[in-house]
Amino acid sequence: MKFKPLQDRVLIRRLESEEKTAGGIIIPDTAKEKPMEGEVVAVGPGTRTEDGKLHALDVKAGDRVLFGKWSGTEVKIDGEELVIVKESDILGIVEGSASKRKAA
Repeated sequence: MKFKPLQDRVLIRRLESEEKTAGGIIIPDTAKEKPMEGEVVAVGPGTRTEDGKLHALDVKAGDRVLFGKWSGTEVKIDGEELVIVKESDILGIVEGSASKRKAA
């Protein structure tokens, strides 16, 4: 893929949500909500401060992040559906895989 976000924008690949609830009920595709968790694919260089210095972003490619449900712009690049969001729309970085197991 050859796409580089500009300024403080971040390209995210949504991570698929569970197809079953904790009680074992299977959720059909039509009832699923869009996942709010994703993997950062690419990041822009950052924003410029008033004095012209570059302020780098806090996220980097490969980070797992949580972002707002209605945040960003959905795009299709190389047949893959991705989301472009501003860094301010990212709620936080998910560290480790243990946090997902605790939530279930």
